Amino acid sequence: MKKIALFLMAAGLSLSAAAAPETYAIDGSHTYPRFEYSHFGYSTQISRFDKTSGTIVLDRAAKAGSIDVTIDASSVNSGFPVFNSHLQGEDFFDTKKFPTITFKSSKLHFAGDKLSAVDGNLTIKGIAKPVRLEVTSFHCMPHPMLKKEACGANATTKIKRTEFNNGKYAPYVGDEITLSIAVEAVKQ
Repeated sequence: MKKIALFLMAAGLSLSAAAAPETYAIDGSHTYPRFEYSHFGYSTQISRFDKTSGTIVLDRAAKAGSIDVTIDASSVNSGFPVFNSHLQGEDFFDTKKFPTITFKSSKLHFAGDKLSAVDGNLTIKGIAKPVRLEVTSFHCMPHPMLKKEACGANATTKIKRTEFNNGKYAPYVGDEITLSIAVEAVKQ
C-alpha cells in the first residue's frame, strides 16, 4: 500500500511539473510598438503606436507558445498631429484601407527558461513578411498591483519599409526601419 501511495504522490508531482499553457492578455496601457528611421541622414526619428491588443500563450515547461498582436495603425504618434495624419495617408500606412498591423508568431525560441526570440509574420498594408523578433529582456512575476501573474518583454527587429509598400521618399527617408516593442501582458 505504501508503494502505491508513493507512486501516486510521485506521479502527482510529475504531473504538476508539466505546466499547462498560460494565456496572457496584452496590457495596452503598458505596450508601445515603436519604429525609428533615418530622416535624410540628419537624425533618427522615433514614432510609436498608442493602441495595441493581443494574446500571448506561454507553456514555459514545454518551451512553446504563441503570440498574436494587433496594432491600430491609426494610433500612430509622431508627436505632431499634422504628421500623424500624413503617416495615416496613402503614402505610408493608408489606414483607411489597412486599419491594423498584425504579428502572428510561428515559433518561440528559449534560452534556458527565458524567451529569447520569436519568429512570425508581420503584416503591414496587407503584405505579410517573415520576421524574427529578438527578445532583449523577458520577465514574469506576480503583478504587485493587479495581484495576478504578469509578463513583460522588450523585442526588436529590422525591416525594409519598401517591402511593405510603404517606401515613400526612400532612400532619402531611410528604408531600413528598426521596430521595437515594449510589451506587458496579464495572465487571464
